[in-house]
Amino acid sequence: MTFQFTIFEEPLLEFRYEQALEDPHDGLYLFGPYDADLPSHPKKITYGVIGTENGIVLFEKWSEQVLNAPQISEPDKLKLWPPYPGFDVAFACEWPNKASWTYTLDEKELLKASRHRDEYTRTYGVVNIFMEAFEVLGKRDESFNVIVCIVPEEIYKNCRPKSRPDDVWGHRPTSKQIDDFKKGQVTLFEEFSSKEHWSTDKYKMSVDFRRQIKARALKYNIPIQIIRETTLSLKNRGDSNRRLTCLSDRAWNLSTALYYKAGGKPWKLASAREGVCYIGISFKRVGDANERTACCAAQMFLDTGDGIVFLGDKGPWYSPEKKQFELSKDAAYNLLSGILRTYEDLGGQELKELFIHCRSSINEEAFEGYKEACPDDVKLVCVRVRKERNDLKLYRPGKMPIIRGSFLKWDDKTGYLWGTGFKPRIGTYDGWEVPIPLRIQIQYGDSSIDQVARDIFSLTKLNYNACKLGDSEPVTIMFSDAVGEILVSNPKIKDRRPQFKFYI
Repeated sequence: MTFQFTIFEEPLLEFRYEQALEDPHDGLYLFGPYDADLPSHPKKITYGVIGTENGIVLFEKWSEQVLNAPQISEPDKLKLWPPYPGFDVAFACEWPNKASWTYTLDEKELLKASRHRDEYTRTYGVVNIFMEAFEVLGKRDESFNVIVCIVPEEIYKNCRPKSRPDDVWGHRPTSKQIDDFKKGQVTLFEEFSSKEHWSTDKYKMSVDFRRQIKARALKYNIPIQIIRETTLSLKNRGDSNRRLTCLSDRAWNLSTALYYKAGGKPWKLASAREGVCYIGISFKRVGDANERTACCAAQMFLDTGDGIVFLGDKGPWYSPEKKQFELSKDAAYNLLSGILRTYEDLGGQELKELFIHCRSSINEEAFEGYKEACPDDVKLVCVRVRKERNDLKLYRPGKMPIIRGSFLKWDDKTGYLWGTGFKPRIGTYDGWEVPIPLRIQIQYGDSSIDQVARDIFSLTKLNYNACKLGDSEPVTIMFSDAVGEILVSNPKIKDRRPQFKFYI
């Protein structure tokens, strides 16, 4: 067997004045965002801040001293962490030092809620306190582009899966009682006689603070940005409690995310093929670990970088024997037709090619459903994309690992792509382990494995939640679990939004 090895050139991104560069730092610094001269470009961002008194003060200082001021990293790290020119220079947009509206949370009440023994009660209670602020916000006349939620470090540590808070209080139900609560059954036992426990809604929500607040804030139709208080440290590399990247890197990442969530488009793929869209399919198991029940979700990304989210059907999609998710024909049809219908409702243009990406293997029955939902004149290709940790590793002479963009063509349907590795643009490798490749396999449809791999490599540059040269995975796969968790782990949420910016 003969293998073909190629190193793809770093995909180019398009910025203002139709300028194309490979690094988003360079493009924003030199030319500004892609949408700077478009009618949709936000000239000034109106934002609100929710946090404790300390959190609000920290963010105001950060806005003035970091977001709106040039930042430079250590002299020997300038390629790794490029200088930050200030929000107005990078995005041709004003970020006011002071928020248009702030809401101060009671820190003692917040911390007490986060120390409850029951993980469902503590996360639900903490999010309830934030939701009080959103209720006030919803009664105001002015509109906001984005809401910033500043989170104390203890909230971050206590309100995650498997967290173990100190100084706990309150009662935790048994596993059997929790299962009953998830099914909507209540109890008359004395320990649950308070009004707080009569609602079983909290047991139908995620115990992860980020996922729950993202889900419950959807009804207000304003994207939110969650920031830990420790992230706002004005020390260049954080402190002894939490090591951070330098101020310039944090400023680039946070400002890019805020600009995108406020309605801006920092960049687009310069090499995007018109009429081509990419859909990432994700699954989330529901209920007991032994059950087959799972739910599916889809994230659609266009050649422009715009993203759309759609929640599919719940059903027996998980196979314990194969350890794979397999959709029925009807469920696959409903999932793809639903997201295509949402795309049309949002004014989507005519499609020519449609690529479905999934970590799990796509079974033939699901492909038949996708094919039936896909318009006859649109080319459909189904691709399995997953990190291959134990299958293949490549090394090269010297101290640096394999180059990012390396592609090993295994056969006409399969290849290995390295999204991580040595990056010539920054002159180093910014990872911590031996680079792991993506195994790319065309399972259905007719397409060149080289073209599929190049497209996937380009999609590693569409993460608007940070400002990076490129990620290890395409955006279709990288955010699929997070989006699925928000939608599936909070089934009580009815007010869903199709735009991707609400979920990252």
